[in-house]
Amino acid sequence: MAKKKIENLSFEESLTELELIVQNLEQGELSLEDSMTLFERGLNLSKGSQEKLKSAEQKIQILLAKNGNPQLETFEKTDNTSND
Repeated sequence: MAKKKIENLSFEESLTELELIVQNLEQGELSLEDSMTLFERGLNLSKGSQEKLKSAEQKIQILLAKNGNPQLETFEKTDNTSND
């Protein structure tokens, strides 16, 4: 099966492929050449995913600025469970 170009993958598809690459590399059953090819693809997938995240963050900041809230706030998870 031919692999899609990285720029044509969704963020989720990139993450799924990255997970598969890590699994294949961790098994240690690939030749050095195949491992290097997968490693390089993994690096490129990671870079593409980071760019997509950065783009999404920039779009969010633009939308917030248009709605009068120009700054992102830190998300703090509250733990509503009690230790009885």
